[in-house]
Amino acid sequence: MSYLQVTGLTHGYGDKLLYKNAEFSLYTGEHMGVVGPNGAGKSTFIGILTGEIVPDEGMVSTQPGTRLGYLDQHATVNGADSIREYLKTAFEGLYQTENNMLTCYQRYAETGEESLLTQAAEYQQILEKEDFYQLDTKIEQVASGLGLVSIGMERRFDTLSGGQRAKVILAKLLLGTPDILLLDEPTNFLDQEHVEWLAGFLRSFENAFLVVSHDYCFLQKISNCICDIENGSIRKYHGSYEQFLKQKEHQREEYLRRYQSQQRKIKQEEEYIRRNIAGVNSRIAKGRRKRLERMERIQAPTGSLIKPAVRFLPAPCSAQELLTVKNLEIGYYYPLLRLFHFHVDNGQRILITGFNGIGKSTLLKTLMGWIPPLSGEYHFAESVKPGYYEQELRWEKPEETPLDILANRFPALSAKELRQALARYGLTREHILQPVSTLSGGEQARIKLCLLCLSPCNFLILDEPTNHLDAQSKAALLQALQEFPGSILLVSHEPEFFQNLNARIVRL
Repeated sequence: MSYLQVTGLTHGYGDKLLYKNAEFSLYTGEHMGVVGPNGAGKSTFIGILTGEIVPDEGMVSTQPGTRLGYLDQHATVNGADSIREYLKTAFEGLYQTENNMLTCYQRYAETGEESLLTQAAEYQQILEKEDFYQLDTKIEQVASGLGLVSIGMERRFDTLSGGQRAKVILAKLLLGTPDILLLDEPTNFLDQEHVEWLAGFLRSFENAFLVVSHDYCFLQKISNCICDIENGSIRKYHGSYEQFLKQKEHQREEYLRRYQSQQRKIKQEEEYIRRNIAGVNSRIAKGRRKRLERMERIQAPTGSLIKPAVRFLPAPCSAQELLTVKNLEIGYYYPLLRLFHFHVDNGQRILITGFNGIGKSTLLKTLMGWIPPLSGEYHFAESVKPGYYEQELRWEKPEETPLDILANRFPALSAKELRQALARYGLTREHILQPVSTLSGGEQARIKLCLLCLSPCNFLILDEPTNHLDAQSKAALLQALQEFPGSILLVSHEPEFFQNLNARIVRL
C-alpha cells in the first residue's frame, strides 16, 4: 500500500526550477535515502511533504490516518522541562488514557457504579496493547542510544547546547514511531557511536521513512531504496545506496550523451540562423528559429558539470609554535572543559573529536575570541593569520546576496573577479543574485568556503565543515586540506572524511 503519493510536482525559486511534473510514491516498510547535489531541492522536498512549503503545482496525498513525523529542530519547547519530561510527551495520549483509567477507579470507589469498572478495563486493555508499562524502559533505551543519559535525564532543556537540543527532539520523534518518519541530515549533530546506534534503530524500524543525508556510509546501512533529486527530476531506485550508484552511473552516461547531442544541434541551428536570417534562406532560418524556441531543453547535468574548486591561500609563517593553550577553562555559565593545555606546531594537523555538547565548538569560538574563557589563557604567535569556518549557517544580513557579501568583505576585487570566485564553488548566476537565506544549506556552505579561501591564512580552524556538503564538495575540500601547507585544527564527526588527512586525533 502506498503511504504517500506525489503527483505532478513542479516547484522552483525565481528562474531556478527544482522539479517539473515529478511523480513519487512511498510504500509501507520502505526505508528511503534522499540524495542529490547541493541546491537540488532535497530539504525543499521534505518541506513540501510536511506542508511547510506549498508547491507551485502538484499534489501530496497520504492514506487517511497516516501519522507523519518530522525532525523540527526549531520546535517550541518548555525550557523548564527536563529531558525526561520532554521525552514523555511523545506518549501524551497514553498517559491521558492512564489518567482516565485511574479516574474511573476513583469514581467507582465513590459511587459503586459498575459501568465505571467496565470503562476502566477498556482503558487497561489499550495500555497493555501499547506496552504502556514498558515506556520507561523504552525511553531509557532511546535516550542511552543517543547519548542523552550521559548528559543527565533531569537536565533542563534550556541549559542544553544546540546539538544536545537536536538530539532530544530526535529522541522524542523516534519514540513516537510515526507511520512516515522524515529526517533531514540527522547525523550532523551526532557522534559516531550515536550514528551507529541510529543506523541500527532505523534498520529495524517497521514503518516507512525518508532520510536526507550526505553521509553515504550511513545511507548504505539504512536504505532499501533511494530517491535521487537532480536535473529537475525526482527518480526512485530500488536497492541499497551502492546499487543505486551503479544504476545512476549508467543513466548519467546516457543523460550526458543526450545533453551533449542536443547542445551540438542547438549550436548548429543557431549558427545556421545567424548566417541566413537576413539572406535568401531567411524563410528557412525563421522556421528553424521557431522550432528551436519550441524545443524542450535538456537541463545541464548539475552534478557532473558544477564541481567546486576549493583552494586555500597560504600565508607565510615564521613561528614554530603557532598556538599555546595553558590551564584553559571554557564554557558559558558553567565550565564545559576544565583546565587543559596543548599547543599546535607549524604545519601540524589536529583533529578534535568527542561527545556532542562536550565543548568542541565552544573551544574553537573561545580561541577565535568570540567567547571569553572562564579562566586560563591561550596565545597565538604574532605571524599567525587564522582562517575560521563556523559550523552554524548564519549571516549578519540574511537578505544580502552572495555577491553583496563578497563585495563587502573584499572591496578591492572587481565584480567580475567576485563572480568568478563564486563560480569556482559551483554557484550559478541565479545563486549569487538571491538572498543568501533562500539558498540551500549546501549552497550556503559553499559561499562560506569561498569567503574563507579568498583570505590568505596559515592556520585553519574548521568546525564541522562537511555538514551540508555533497560528495563532490567534500572531495574537493579534502584535497584542499591535504595540499594546505599550514596548520589545521579540525572538528569533525565523519571518519570517512578525516581518516585520509593524516591528523593527530585528540578526543575530549
